[in-house]
Amino acid sequence: MNSVTATQTIELKKGQNSGEGLRPGYFARRDVWDWLFAAFVIASAAWAFVRYNAAMDGYEKAILIGTVPAMIWLGWFWRPLRALSVVVAAFSMLAIWLYQTPNGADLARADQVFLLKYFISSQSAILWMSVLFFMSTAFYWVGMFKRAGDTFELLGSRLAWVAVTLALIGTMVRWYESHQIGPDIGHIPVSNLYEVFVLFCWMTTAFYLYYEDQYRTRRMGAFAMLVVSAAVGFLLWYTLVREAHAIQPLVPALKSWWMKLHVPANFIGYGTFAIAAMLAFAYLIKQSASESRWYKLAPLWLLGVVLCFEPIVFRQSAAENGSSYWFVYFGVSALIVGGILFGRRRIAERLPSFEVLDDVMYKAIAVGFAFFTIATVLGALWAAEAWGGYWSWDPKETWALIVWLNYAAWLHMRLMKGLRGTVAAWWALVGLAITTFAFIGVNMFLSGLHSYGEL
Repeated sequence: MNSVTATQTIELKKGQNSGEGLRPGYFARRDVWDWLFAAFVIASAAWAFVRYNAAMDGYEKAILIGTVPAMIWLGWFWRPLRALSVVVAAFSMLAIWLYQTPNGADLARADQVFLLKYFISSQSAILWMSVLFFMSTAFYWVGMFKRAGDTFELLGSRLAWVAVTLALIGTMVRWYESHQIGPDIGHIPVSNLYEVFVLFCWMTTAFYLYYEDQYRTRRMGAFAMLVVSAAVGFLLWYTLVREAHAIQPLVPALKSWWMKLHVPANFIGYGTFAIAAMLAFAYLIKQSASESRWYKLAPLWLLGVVLCFEPIVFRQSAAENGSSYWFVYFGVSALIVGGILFGRRRIAERLPSFEVLDDVMYKAIAVGFAFFTIATVLGALWAAEAWGGYWSWDPKETWALIVWLNYAAWLHMRLMKGLRGTVAAWWALVGLAITTFAFIGVNMFLSGLHSYGEL
């Protein structure tokens, strides 16, 4: 009896040391809600296939099938995505149902049915998204200065979740609406600047909310949501001046299934690089909190240049139309810079530790680099199909390579040389400037094979 007990004890210790035999397997750790979510995803995909398979080509059917395990894994990996998926699916289907008439779908009902007109048509949902992102950013910043800051930050976080939900509803409904305009017009809404800015806003916010949940702090939100609000500001201008919200047919180069993979992967990179840069900025603010000499407050002046330079960049368009909009944008930007300058000590007290900011910055860049690499490879394959060559040194391709090399060097220095702190933060900010030019600047100032993306 004693020998058996001793043997069992040794085996138990071996199991504790190796970590085997004590932790249940991956599938054994799933609860009933996990399996219900899996069943929901499978049933939804099956319904979509039965209902819309006639409008799908072979590639789209393969993407739908591949989406099923990906969605299930994402819902199991981060459980808030389960509720998000169900709510988005429910309201998207409600919108599709509200468009129906005895004679088929009628897009004119977007101006006739209350819920469609004010909430869940694509344009209504995206406008609500814009308002809620602004409100979320405001609540996060109020939380920086109020004693009961945690309450305001919680409100900011909740509003960010609602904004992401409405952005996804707007995207799904817009996808449906495009197919109702004409058989050759329907496409996944990631084809122009309006659509990809919506993609950037919700995707960047979703990644930030993940880091917020994992690190159990909402005190990074004020900085992370600034870049989202800046994108929303551009989106609203682009909508008002260029009427970009109108659904347009795809140009021939975009009629490819590669677009469905290349663009989302690209914007995971853009979004996470933006988060890293804003947290790098927060790092530098925290570092310079005790500094009183104006010329030492370089990070604050950098923010002023970035925010206030944008109206100058769009000066030509502003002169043609919407100049008052950019004057307001300039004024709000100046107020933001002044507020950060005035309250930098209070902000520094509320921010997480240097270690947390540095770690999130690193993880965001690592994720972004992985997806940007995938997007670059997919873009080369797309180019080979569309233009007959994998690489042509087009300005967009060249700047994509510059972005890739910049973050490859950052990660190399981090992993091989232990890059940390101030240098890493400044480098991440420079990386955002490079990425922004690759994303928008090339479209404005350069031409080439990607000229269909001009402003």
